[in-house]
Amino acid sequence: MTEPSEAEETEPPEIALYIDSSALAKLYVPEAESDRLDAFLRGKLDLMISELAITEVLSAVARRKREGELKPELANRIRDAVLADADSGSFARLHLDPAVHRVAERLLLATDSVHLRTLDALHLALAFSGAATHVLTFDRRMREAALQSGLNVIDL
Repeated sequence: MTEPSEAEETEPPEIALYIDSSALAKLYVPEAESDRLDAFLRGKLDLMISELAITEVLSAVARRKREGELKPELANRIRDAVLADADSGSFARLHLDPAVHRVAERLLLATDSVHLRTLDALHLALAFSGAATHVLTFDRRMREAALQSGLNVIDL
């Protein structure tokens, strides 16, 4: 039997990672954690996003455009980049369907100690639908809900 190399001992195993909208947005709109997030995700496999997360990110971009924080041309470039990346195959794209809604509803009814919001329940149900083992979020309540639901959370 061969001994594992030092690299094998320190290299974490691949994880099935669901990226929620709070994390996905940081890949396209520079914020404090954006560089750390980009470095963490570089080269990772088994990354999952949802159509819901895409829509939420583009909603945040539209809000920033309305508030004058983003010029319309930049907002459109961000939209194009998000959609191009989603189409590129870099991420598995998870979709809302009736089964995902039923799981979200069960989560909402089963949660007593964490204030679970509807969209967070849908994100968690999407993560479960993709067999995610981990969730990447920068939202405190989503983090608590993911942990309570039995998912691991990546802290960056």
